[in-house]
Amino acid sequence: MSVPFAAQDVPNRPGVYIFRNAAGEVIYVGKATSLRKRLASYFQPSRARQADPKLRALIHSIGQYETMVTATEAEALLLESRLIKQYHPRYNVELRDDKRFLHICVDPAESFPRLQLVRLRKEDGRIYFGPFPRAGVLRQTVAFLCRRFGLRSCAVREPGPDALKHCLDPIIRDCLCPCRGSVTPEEYGKHLEQALDVLRGDSRQLVGELRQVMEQAAADQQFERAAELRDVIGNLRAVSQPNRAFGRTTLDAVRRPDRDAVQMLARALGLAREPKVIECFDISNISGRLAVASMVCFREGRPSSADYRRFRIRATRGPDDAAMMHEAVHRRYTRLVREQRPLPDLVVVDGGRGQLAAALEALAEAGVPSTTVLGLAKRQEEIFLAGGAEPLTLPRHHPGLKLLQAVRDEAHRFANAYHRSLRRRRIANSVLYEIPGIGAKRCAELLRTLGSAQNVRDASPETIAAAVPGLGLKLAGRIVAYLNAHRDGTQPG
Repeated sequence: MSVPFAAQDVPNRPGVYIFRNAAGEVIYVGKATSLRKRLASYFQPSRARQADPKLRALIHSIGQYETMVTATEAEALLLESRLIKQYHPRYNVELRDDKRFLHICVDPAESFPRLQLVRLRKEDGRIYFGPFPRAGVLRQTVAFLCRRFGLRSCAVREPGPDALKHCLDPIIRDCLCPCRGSVTPEEYGKHLEQALDVLRGDSRQLVGELRQVMEQAAADQQFERAAELRDVIGNLRAVSQPNRAFGRTTLDAVRRPDRDAVQMLARALGLAREPKVIECFDISNISGRLAVASMVCFREGRPSSADYRRFRIRATRGPDDAAMMHEAVHRRYTRLVREQRPLPDLVVVDGGRGQLAAALEALAEAGVPSTTVLGLAKRQEEIFLAGGAEPLTLPRHHPGLKLLQAVRDEAHRFANAYHRSLRRRRIANSVLYEIPGIGAKRCAELLRTLGSAQNVRDASPETIAAAVPGLGLKLAGRIVAYLNAHRDGTQPG
């Protein structure tokens, strides 16, 4: 092995390191609290002679190394696991199974929502936190939060007398007991929101209170109690520390030592210069409703999150993705031209010929000078270029294609995240929630089928009953009567 190593060039921060062989193949992925110290341990001359045979074989196979800095060690563990599952390096064994990390899930459709632990994150309207790499710490923290805020831990969807028969929580006073009517959904919701605030990262007040109790227990020589509280504080800090989502960004697209992907993309597209700044647009909506657009930016082949932008689609009505793309691109570059700010080297849109044509028209209307624009279609990963008769298809493992996929996937993630947040906010703020007998599930269904509380109010009871199965004509009449009686509180859109 003759890989040059300089400790001062490696950050003394948590992160992931990647070893490749001479052919560029990923052979090992590891994490470290300090990348500098961990890598230095590999490149000590004595290590290549005295280590066990497997480690010596790994060291002698290293052709180049890369590092990816993360904010915390927990983030490094998540990224390490994802890269191992993606590349299956020959020298990794511990994290090569398909086991997923745990998430905390809350279903707002339940009258008294629980903190549930799940491994699969779905697009089902529920609220998710995570993933969390330390399952034991997470389980202990969820149990503590349930006790602290009186949340129910029973597995039934709607608590009632049958659940109460087998529950010990009322005896040890750890639950607000919704199963016997001791608390209203509104009161329970306030306790739940306090627990969710801790998971969102606002744990300082709770940790401060626990620290005072811990110090008092230590002063009273109750050392077991103090140690227990110390562990609880550590668990809260670990769980409430926000983790960045890495999405499906590929390792080949964010390599640090060289710009192979950027250079090879430039050659594949026939560009006169490397696309050092790439901006990509994506659209997210449900049948034209709550339509949003995202714009993400990559610099030198790596995400530049400070340059990300998002847009509410306002001028386009109905499910017209091309028109939405036109609106987002036009708004973005009209502003850049007006403010005389730098333009990107390459503009990418998620889609085929229709989205590409819409983007080109928008750029022309915005007065953008000639710039390279392409559309990347998901189905066959075809690249559509302006004036091209046939789409360009790159080999599956082409670094330039992987870079475009990483940019497109990041734009898709960012758009979907914005759309989900708007959807949750819209449901939570809906006046429909105030109607007696209308729960979260029916509220969501009414908004999904009719679009807004304003549309529900303007519809006839017969239309509402037909739109929502199982609602019933009588309840539909009550909904219309309530909305008309509370006209000032109805929020259109």
